[in-house]
Amino acid sequence: MLLEGVINLDKPAGLTSARAVGRVKHLLPRGTKIGHAGTLDPFATGVLLLLVGKATKSCERLMGERKGYEAVVKFGGRSATDDLEGPIEAIEIAQAPEMDAVRAAAERFVGAIQQRPPAFSAMKVGGRRAYKLARQGEIVELQPRTVTVYSLELMEYAWPVARLRIECGRGTYIRAIARDLGEGLGVGGYLTELRRTFIGRFDVRDAVSLERISVDGVEAHLKLVE
Repeated sequence: MLLEGVINLDKPAGLTSARAVGRVKHLLPRGTKIGHAGTLDPFATGVLLLLVGKATKSCERLMGERKGYEAVVKFGGRSATDDLEGPIEAIEIAQAPEMDAVRAAAERFVGAIQQRPPAFSAMKVGGRRAYKLARQGEIVELQPRTVTVYSLELMEYAWPVARLRIECGRGTYIRAIARDLGEGLGVGGYLTELRRTFIGRFDVRDAVSLERISVDGVEAHLKLVE
């Protein structure tokens, strides 16, 4: 029997997207195709769509769907990777910004915006991945590109931490939003937590854990591509 469909996985922290795919691949019949639509960084959690069998042909379309995130930004520092995994450079702050200032700064990121991808990203520079060049100590200069942010809501703020809810289109780096928001406020900023809450119709509230897939089997959690 050929398996086909999408698994709405709730990816745990500490696992790469590729490794999550590998964990499920071991449960599939030999030769079954499997991939994913939209990489999550290892520290991030939430919706990771695993595509099984003929569903792998829907990868590009699913990656183009609107995505939702909940993110935690820490101000008062800069990170080489724009998140908690890079070396952090503390910034001396004379006065912490008020909530209204943070909210106003966040609102400037809504719409079609120019965004410079993080140096430690999978973007290619001269045919090589930017993060590989950056790890070798090379200076990586990525050109800004247009991305779409449909909404950005400041959910909570207590210096130096802000929690954001974001809806955006393909290619948007939440790490870059954290970095640019901090720079816009003059206090620096980097991403410390990230949870993807949906991709298109696939919501994290309906997502399944790797443990559940192991117990129930892959077939029990396959959804048809619409």
